[in-house]
Amino acid sequence: MKAIEIKNLYKDYKNFSLKNINLEIDKGTVMGLIGENGAGKTTIIKSILGLVNYKGSIKILGEDLSKEIKEGIGVVLNEGFFTETLKIKDIEKVLSSAYKNWDKNYFYDLIKEFKIPENTKYKEFSTGNKMKLKIAIALAPHPKFLILDEPTSGLDPVIRDEILDIFFDFIKNEDATILFSTHITSDLEKIADYITFISEGEIIFSKSKEELLYNYGILRTSEEEIKEYDPKFIIKRKNNTYNIDALIENKEEFLRIYPDALVDRPTIEEIMILFERGK
Repeated sequence: MKAIEIKNLYKDYKNFSLKNINLEIDKGTVMGLIGENGAGKTTIIKSILGLVNYKGSIKILGEDLSKEIKEGIGVVLNEGFFTETLKIKDIEKVLSSAYKNWDKNYFYDLIKEFKIPENTKYKEFSTGNKMKLKIAIALAPHPKFLILDEPTSGLDPVIRDEILDIFFDFIKNEDATILFSTHITSDLEKIADYITFISEGEIIFSKSKEELLYNYGILRTSEEEIKEYDPKFIIKRKNNTYNIDALIENKEEFLRIYPDALVDRPTIEEIMILFERGK
């Protein structure tokens, strides 16, 4: 069963449009959603959660969004949503009445595990503790599905690594699914199974992480040398001060034909930059 099926999703704003987005997320996988700020990542997430009106079809676990389906979704948005003066016990009281499957004991176990101060007001929390609290709240009802919008943005590498470990624990359950929107692509290299790249409201590609990192390569070459290579392999090229970086596909075949070529394994960030800025 598909965790999410999006068909012909269209959302029009004054200066931006999502353009007939089609996307499927398999149950039990982690889908990374990447793209520049303003590309449409958050609009897709808000459409899935029913927070904006849209045209098209979105199915979650084969069904339309409903109160019952919402109970199985944990959400972490990069927005504040607590009264600044509340402490952990106050937040827990509010949320326990809002979630049918709220697990108070598990929530406090997570608070202790994440080392979140229980007697400190929310406004006095560090950025890392605010995000860890949102994650604890998302996990406390034992969801089957996590939707994460920039959960590691603005956090230092140590806190980011700690939060990724939390997500690794979540996906140990084979039925657990994560949609992870971020511009920190190195986090996705650690955790994602699939990567969807969106630019200016359109999906550029949606592929497995392994296919991206092993099928693609970065050819380091020059203006003169690039003429020697068959253009069928070259997707994008970017001129630098002293050389050319070219994104190539079918890397193994390319290297069989051109064994002396300098080809590096790409990062997800390099792939995204070359799709965005390459010619």
